[in-house]
Amino acid sequence: MNHGPFHQLDPERNYFPATAHHIHLMGICGTGMGAMAGLLKKAGYRITGSDNQVYPPMSDYLAAAGIIVQNGYDPENLTPPPDLVVVGNVIRRDNTEALELARLALPYVSFPQALAHKFLSNKKSLVVAGTHGKTTTASLLATMLAGAGYDPGFMIGGIVQAFQANFRLGGGDYFVVEGDEYDTAFFDKGPKFLHYQPQIAILTSVEFDHADIYADFQAVQDAFARLVAIMPADGVLVACFDDQVVRKLAAAAPCRVVSYGRDHAAAWSFAEMRSSEGQTSFTLLRQGRPSGRFTGIMAGRHNVLNSLAVLAVLDEIGVPAEVMARELAAFQGVRRRQEVRGVVAGVTVIDDFAHHPTAVHETLQALREAYAGQRLVAVFEPRTNSSRRTIFQEQYARAFSGADEVVVKEPEPLPGVAPEEHFSADRLADDLQGQGIRAAGFTNTQQILAYLGDTLRSGDVVAILSNGGFDNIHQRLLDILQSR
Repeated sequence: MNHGPFHQLDPERNYFPATAHHIHLMGICGTGMGAMAGLLKKAGYRITGSDNQVYPPMSDYLAAAGIIVQNGYDPENLTPPPDLVVVGNVIRRDNTEALELARLALPYVSFPQALAHKFLSNKKSLVVAGTHGKTTTASLLATMLAGAGYDPGFMIGGIVQAFQANFRLGGGDYFVVEGDEYDTAFFDKGPKFLHYQPQIAILTSVEFDHADIYADFQAVQDAFARLVAIMPADGVLVACFDDQVVRKLAAAAPCRVVSYGRDHAAAWSFAEMRSSEGQTSFTLLRQGRPSGRFTGIMAGRHNVLNSLAVLAVLDEIGVPAEVMARELAAFQGVRRRQEVRGVVAGVTVIDDFAHHPTAVHETLQALREAYAGQRLVAVFEPRTNSSRRTIFQEQYARAFSGADEVVVKEPEPLPGVAPEEHFSADRLADDLQGQGIRAAGFTNTQQILAYLGDTLRSGDVVAILSNGGFDNIHQRLLDILQSR
């Protein structure tokens, strides 16, 4: 297909003008782009934006911030011409507004470029990367840094409870970034984290994901290898040595590597983990030797590992151990990560972002420990490109072993993907029933709500797992429980 003038897009226009005042964001209602709009607004720029998905809560947030958003993409959205356009990765090269951007020959950057140029270039960048745990770990790092008095900026893919926001300008030396491996923009197919100039980086794990942009697991590993390769010689890579791929990648790091993991041979590890009454405590081991008792609200071994990574970074920065212990205990969590949305009629409803099989398994095991003796019902919406394919079909059958009952929504088929390559909720339910786990697939959310309303009883814990809104199932379920 010929997209006309877009093929003459000038790479020399790909820069952030020093004299920019009016900045327009294409795809402004995405989580990251909305946060970027907020950061740029706080930095003193006039901000406008456009999107074809303009609805609450992001539309309400942008309106409250005084940011004008156009519903739909249109060449007229670039009249009068802004000084700079930030192009979100939701934008395709044949987007009508993108074609007008090319015709006008305006300066343009991607979201990661804007973040790097305006907010990271004069800071010490702390990047949290990996297939799992990025949002929780980055939120914990930013919150603990703030509590320790360092006034960090941050850009994170979830709402940090301490700030009720996913971004902060900050006035200190450090800026915390969730380092996403997803592609940057249609004109830059490299992973976003390559723009983030890490001084200290955390690498939590490397597994296959994002089947829409990575052909195979080797391509994923190559992307993370590029992140490791850009570490500065005086930087620090904090790496989870439980993951053999991470260990292999860390061996090629051009900087110092600090290891953490379950294995006591790691520089940072733990022992005597205990979970009870919404708290998890553990003994910190440094070089295999006890170094104090730490307590936090996040359940599960995976969250203890996330805590270890953050403690290692704070130690590099020079935060005293007693301050680290105080701030870990004070951490309030992240929205949509083991977030208790309510307890009604004795039923606890929990919202969690888990969708990859490993994340599902770790989350359910953590909840099993935290709510020992209670019936655990998992409600799962496969929504990502990878989870809606057969890629993880067999892994999901093992991932839900921690649940007493599993309810699965049949996902919408992926366009252009052969039917035999689609994930099947009914097949997963059959596989789980073969393991003695009660399970059922449903075609829509209303059916799931009706079923839960009839079967839940006092003492049950419902873990709702999805990376999307899931048709507001959490509040709707609480309302049903309240009306029974």
